[in-house]
Order: sequence, then C-alpha cells, then structure tokens
Amino acid sequence: MKRELIYTGFERFWHWSQAALVIMLALTGFEIHFGWGLWGFETAVHLHRALAWIFVGVIAFAIFWHVTTGAWRQYRPGGNFIAMVVYYAIGIFRKQPHPVRKTALSKLNPLQKVSYLVLKVLVIPIQVTTGFLYYYYNQWPQLGLEWSLGPVALAHTIGAFALIAGMIGHVYLTTTGRTPLTNLKAMVTGWEELEAD
Repeated sequence: MKRELIYTGFERFWHWSQAALVIMLALTGFEIHFGWGLWGFETAVHLHRALAWIFVGVIAFAIFWHVTTGAWRQYRPGGNFIAMVVYYAIGIFRKQPHPVRKTALSKLNPLQKVSYLVLKVLVIPIQVTTGFLYYYYNQWPQLGLEWSLGPVALAHTIGAFALIAGMIGHVYLTTTGRTPLTNLKAMVTGWEELEAD
C-alpha cells in the first residue's frame, strides 16, 4: 500500500460545503413546503434564499476551478459502467476486488462519473432554474410569463428529493472502502492508502 494525496484542498472544501448546503437547503425547503416547525416559515424562507445564493456562488466557483485546472476531465463518462453496477450489487458482498483502481488523475469510477454528470448537468441546473423562477415569482407578469407556480414547485421538490436520494446513496457507498471509514477519512484528509503498482 502507498499513501497518496487524492483530494486537493479545494475538492474537499467544495465537497463538504456542497454537502452542508444541500442538507440545509433540504431542511429549510421542507420547512417551507411541509411546515415542520424547525425555524418557522418566514425564517426558513430567508435562510433558504441566503443558502441558495451561497450555493450558486459555490457552483460558479467550482465551474471556474474545474475549467481552469482541467479537473472537468474527471467527469467524462468512460470505463465499464456495467462492471461497477455488478460490483456494487453483487461483487462487493462476495469480497471481489474493486474493478477500478483509483489514482490522483482518475478519482472516479464509471458509475460515479455518470452519477456526477447527471447531477451536474441535469439535477442541479433544474434546482437552480426552478429556484430562480420561484424566487422571482412575483415578477413573472412583468417578464411576460403566464405560468402556474404548481409545476415549478413540483419540479423543485422532485429535484430536492433527487439530491437527497443521491446523498443517501453517496453516504452508503462511502462505507464500501477497505474499511467503513476509509473513504470518509480520505475526503477529510485528502490522503488515501492505495495499492502499490
């Protein structure tokens, strides 16, 4: 085994800030939608809006970082997607070896690449777009929009559930490393123990 820096400081910042923001946006959003009584409607609305703007800022910064550093290449689909699905469905329970070796230049397996791609080009853009539409609902008439808020709210809520489902799957898959905490430790410290060549 060799110890290698896999996740840069920015990647860890981006990962944990995004996780915290998604959790807080979900809690405040469901407070608004379902009236849970955690903060109260008005406070939840203000918190949700502030968190959403921070989330957009983090996304913009991450896009800039990915483009300028070339890290966007990590998300290009490729590799044996089916082998990863079979591994997570069956192989992992039979103690079979992981079908993909992780390196600093290739951090993601084919299943992760597709998942992140869907998240980045579909789910998050839907959330941001429907969030902005929601935010500017009172200005729709001035913008010439004669839509109903219902479908926008439904799309935003479905997107929220998709993000939460993705997060639950992500947390579960985090426990599938050499030990249940190996992958978590790597995302905290940046360093991971990898098989030597």
